[in-house]
Amino acid sequence: MANNDLVKKDVSLLGRDFGEFRKNLVDFTKTYFPNTYNDFNESSPGMMFMEMASYVGDVLSFYTDTQLRESLLLSAEENRNLFNIVSAYGYKPKNFVPATTTLDVFQLVPAKGSGDDVTPDFDYAMTIEDGMQVGSSQNNNVNFIAQGQVDFSVSSSFNPTEITVYQIDETNNIPIYYLLKKSVKVSSGTIESKTFTFGSPKIYDKIKIEDPNLIRIKSITDSDGDTWTHVPYLAQDTVFNQVENNSDNSTNYSQYSGDAPYLLELKRVPKRFITRMEDKGEMVIQFGAGISQNADEEIVPNPDNVGSALYNIVGDLDQGIDPSNFLYTKTYGVAPSNTTLTVEYLIGNGVSDNVSVKDLTNITSVVTSFKNESNLDSGVVRFIRNSLAVTNTEPARGGRSEETNEEIRNNAMAFFAAQNRTVTREDYVMRCYALPPQFGSIAKAYLMQDYQIEDKKKDNTTISSEIPNPLALNLYTLGYDLNKNLVGLNPATKNNLRNYISYYRMLTDAVNIKDAHIINIGVDFEITVMPDYNSNEVLLRCIEELKNYFNIDNWRIGEPIQLSKLYVMLDRVDGVQSVLRPDREGNGGLKIFNRFNGNYSPNKYSISNATNNGVIYPAKDPSIFEVKFPNNDIRGKVVTQSF
Repeated sequence: MANNDLVKKDVSLLGRDFGEFRKNLVDFTKTYFPNTYNDFNESSPGMMFMEMASYVGDVLSFYTDTQLRESLLLSAEENRNLFNIVSAYGYKPKNFVPATTTLDVFQLVPAKGSGDDVTPDFDYAMTIEDGMQVGSSQNNNVNFIAQGQVDFSVSSSFNPTEITVYQIDETNNIPIYYLLKKSVKVSSGTIESKTFTFGSPKIYDKIKIEDPNLIRIKSITDSDGDTWTHVPYLAQDTVFNQVENNSDNSTNYSQYSGDAPYLLELKRVPKRFITRMEDKGEMVIQFGAGISQNADEEIVPNPDNVGSALYNIVGDLDQGIDPSNFLYTKTYGVAPSNTTLTVEYLIGNGVSDNVSVKDLTNITSVVTSFKNESNLDSGVVRFIRNSLAVTNTEPARGGRSEETNEEIRNNAMAFFAAQNRTVTREDYVMRCYALPPQFGSIAKAYLMQDYQIEDKKKDNTTISSEIPNPLALNLYTLGYDLNKNLVGLNPATKNNLRNYISYYRMLTDAVNIKDAHIINIGVDFEITVMPDYNSNEVLLRCIEELKNYFNIDNWRIGEPIQLSKLYVMLDRVDGVQSVLRPDREGNGGLKIFNRFNGNYSPNKYSISNATNNGVIYPAKDPSIFEVKFPNNDIRGKVVTQSF
């Protein structure tokens, strides 16, 4: 029969299960083969073949539906499939989550000097290296690890060293020992280790850590003593590195070591790895693709050197370049070869790690040092080391078992939306606040578009106007001094912040870091008090309310003062009958006034000119209002109204 003589047959595509497949096959046979086959008895051979075909169709339909469902983030149920999907989003599911808390660390130091000039001898101030381990006094299975170094010799507004007199010579009432106190973040976890031996290098070689209580990889060290660095993706060849801020490492910034004890640098890491959860309790560690011992330029020519005729360098590009050669360079890191890797990782106990207050008191592992130990008295050094003590003044919270599949789905979508980069104003501000405190601390941050001056000529007259600069942003920042008053950032902190932001900013964004303006203010107010209330008590309550309201933690750069809020707040204080308004000449009542010069900021600001409809606006140049000395700058008065 010719093709044009073929009869088109209608095929039903709606069948999805055994019953529907069987029915469709029977209907198809009755419609198109009525004279060929008509025995539809359950026990007939024809029905057997139709049911076998329906069975195969049902199985294939099931697996087709399952594969589609397991390939989608919102419907995947099998752990391995879900973990592979979220890995493409850049999200790493959490197996066990550690508990965290703040640990108070104490040490004694001897006094030095005589008479009224007795001070702590900070030559005996210890440095506790990162990774100090402390145990629970109630549960031997609970262990916490310090997340950072503790340096008692350094004090800043965000990382202060508290000093108290510990022991006094009763004969002359002079201190003998001082007690130093610092705080450090700790998280729960017990260190385990495994070793893996590698022979000839393999592209993107992998190893697997299997532990149901796995938290994260702590470190990987090879047999040569080199450390392999954890990166989010193998193409990332630099990481942040901290160096001590001293004259040996920096002559420009060492004078600011009090506020920024460490400098932030970018360090190249050819030996690096990534991690990926394949299942709950199963973590794959993957290394780079660099297996060649030759220089990268011998594999892929550097365009900068084309035509340079340098020795052993490809000097022309007459030959074709194979893109696959990039896989053999160190662009994606090196592969381990002929070495043994020691992998240290952390395991946790989930909710059992959520210990109570003052439970972390046992120091199980610690490394301490002194800056000039060889010049110190060995007996005193031994005594000082033995004086080291710790405790947690807050309960440890956050410890839990692995994330549920639903939590993984939602967290992956949130992580993907964030993209781990700075794009919006909020991204830049939050990145500033995320700067680790050892590099300096950012108290306030504000971002705005940079503007440039454009000159235009009109009628032989030059007219200047401001236009947005699309390639530059101005980041206005402030820090705290030791008294938690706002100050401009020192150059070392600015440099650290610049390096930190450069890692996350868009390539086209140029960021200028500047100091925001501080406008110091004072508050005067007058109230009347209800009968039968103590005027002094009511006045003190009003002053306390204003102190809380103007607490600098609650204020942002560019935030105005709404006078109506102040009136409502004071009016709600128990015992206040009314809050007086200023008279026509501006005398009495509730007033905000500018403080400047002396112990205040030099910025002079006209409060009256900045007030519009009961709102006091800060300056156009990014600025912030600050009540610097609340005890002196907030003054109240109780008056008696006459009628």
